Amino acid sequence: MKNNPIRIALFIAAFSLCSFTLHAADNAQAEKIFKGLITAQTAKDYDAFVADADDNLKAALTKTQFDAASNVIIKRTSGGYDTTFLGELNQHGYQVFLFRLRFKDGGDDILGTMSLKADKVGGIYFK
Repeated sequence: MKNNPIRIALFIAAFSLCSFTLHAADNAQAEKIFKGLITAQTAKDYDAFVADADDNLKAALTKTQFDAASNVIIKRTSGGYDTTFLGELNQHGYQVFLFRLRFKDGGDDILGTMSLKADKVGGIYFK
């Protein structure tokens, strides 16, 4: 059977669509996890915050450190905020998801990054 260009193009389009759909699902899952982390932080709920964390993050983040970070985030989020997914990077075997946090108080936006591997949070950072 000859390679039909239309058939090849349809195969490539179908493969690309499946890949895009899986990627969009990854992004949606990452956004759900990220928003859950923000919610846990603003509620000062350490156990909820580390529920999806990998063993390294759980070992590195003490409750005292978590509380200090929560106090900073609570000050910024108290007037309301929105999160926007910005993109994804691959770094050192982790998927790193980038989010913009825009605060309704009119202050500066901050960049939130969250690294995932096998649906476990390896780190979260705000700048």
